[in-house]
Amino acid sequence: MIEKKLSIITADGTSHSLLFQPAESGNWPGVIHLTDIGGNRPAHIDMAKRLANEGYTVLLPNVFFRSGEPPMLEFPIRRDDPAVMKRLQELLASMTTADMAKDARHYAEFLQAQAGVSPGHLSIVGYCYTGQMALLGAAAAPEQIGAAASFHGGGLYTDKPDSPHTYINRIKARLHVGHAKDDSSMPAEAIAKFNTALAEWGGQYEAKTYDAMHGWCVPDNPSYNKAEAEKAYSALLALLKKSAGQ
Repeated sequence: MIEKKLSIITADGTSHSLLFQPAESGNWPGVIHLTDIGGNRPAHIDMAKRLANEGYTVLLPNVFFRSGEPPMLEFPIRRDDPAVMKRLQELLASMTTADMAKDARHYAEFLQAQAGVSPGHLSIVGYCYTGQMALLGAAAAPEQIGAAASFHGGGLYTDKPDSPHTYINRIKARLHVGHAKDDSSMPAEAIAKFNTALAEWGGQYEAKTYDAMHGWCVPDNPSYNKAEAEKAYSALLALLKKSAGQ
């Protein structure tokens, strides 16, 4: 496998990022992998590498570059530690909805310009906090992003004027939205409303509630559920293949 360290320069700072692609020469469909609130760390690096081994060029940006360099948090997270909770709040407040859309569009432009990336649509996937960022990115770069996935994404449907669901009509990508059965950041009522918004959108999508808790896809998360995580991974691969015309 080829692994590169790259710097993505933005108006708000530099996102020191990683890029993974198969060792074989050739061009591979591009995928942007967005981490959960914990940022870049071994668990997400392994997830990105696994995807690259399937035949993709995978960009793993430092989503939280405005807040510093990884590690953003020490794992496992201790939610009974006031310092940890303070840091979580700092990270949650570090990006606005507009920042997420702007950054995702910038990452898409950057990835398309890299060697070893197939021409055509990119894909984007987000987990937890960045589930909404994946959807916002698809709305912000509709001509570039052909597939977007959100797994245990929080706050997808709120009463705020910039709620992610209000951007859906700008999306041209295929979507997979994987909700958690037990998720305080996306309770059942919000899931139902978001799924209604998807149905009214009329685009190509799959919305599924997995029998798991929030955070189930990431191996170093206490709520990691291997069986359901593998189902989510299979759904992601199916989405990417459809987008790439495979």
